[in-house]
Amino acid sequence: MKKSVFALVILLALVACKNNTKVTTDTTEKNKAEATYPSDVIPFMDEWKILLGDGTHTDSLVGYAKDDFFYVANDGTTDWVVYKTPNSGITSRTSSNTRTELGQKAHWIPETGGKLTGTLKVQHVSTTGDATAASSYAVVIGQIHSDEGHENEPLKIYYKKFPGHTKGSVFWNYEINTEGDNIGRFDYSTAVWGYDFSDVGASADVYPKEPADGIALGEEFSYEVNVFQGVMYLTFTSEGHETVKFTKSLVKSKFATREDIPEQVIKVYANREKGGGVERDIAYAGEKNYFKQGCYNQANGKSTKSETYDGDIAKQYANGSYAEVWFKDATVGAGTSPN
Repeated sequence: MKKSVFALVILLALVACKNNTKVTTDTTEKNKAEATYPSDVIPFMDEWKILLGDGTHTDSLVGYAKDDFFYVANDGTTDWVVYKTPNSGITSRTSSNTRTELGQKAHWIPETGGKLTGTLKVQHVSTTGDATAASSYAVVIGQIHSDEGHENEPLKIYYKKFPGHTKGSVFWNYEINTEGDNIGRFDYSTAVWGYDFSDVGASADVYPKEPADGIALGEEFSYEVNVFQGVMYLTFTSEGHETVKFTKSLVKSKFATREDIPEQVIKVYANREKGGGVERDIAYAGEKNYFKQGCYNQANGKSTKSETYDGDIAKQYANGSYAEVWFKDATVGAGTSPN
């Protein structure tokens, strides 16, 4: 009799354990099913791979997210894809800056072209840095990157805001595709709203006047990068701001002689022994390129003297040493005729 009671107790315990396990499993699966992923908000994630600010990289982004770097947030009305990265972390082989940034899997040449759009708001940029360093307090939110030659960037779209200012600047840089192998590289910068890359502080902690036509943190704006038959067409829009458009050939240089080099470039790169070269006459013609989009932090402990807390990511996030960008909409595809 005692053996029968004991066996019954064991049996009931096993059944209870089995049921509890099932409940736990079902709950986990339910939570997973109810989760919202970046690919649910912006469906083009199958076109991209990603590198995160802690060195994580993956090329399978459908149903993928990572806390503190790449995830979905809701502002009360809208879901946004969040890209976040510290001032110091694990970087790519070609950069000293961290990024949580998409890299397009497909490659194309300027003559074939491509199109990238994004609607976003920058939520945070590093609050520390050297105001005389052009990259301080800035984040790159969209790029065209070459995968051949010098692996330069025909386009980098920036947002930058000095500490104490309400409004920041949006501008874009074009990097010369230098002729030759041992000559420096430089960017030529063009303002969209606010300042361009060359506007810096008078000293490490003295800032320029706040731009009257700038964009505030948390203020929504959009860009379109349309490369068609070798020409790059840029369009920037934001409610309450003038729509701004630019056209730039990627197959014919405007910097092919020393006389063509703008004063801005000589000023910005004078102390780095850069800007001494000229661009090859065909610029980026025939070079494989690809788009990038997200949050490419321009702050670091070396060139911008930004605080990094010895690389401790949690401390950086707690103390303003990071960049954070939210996108609610984006597309990627073939270039189209601008008219």
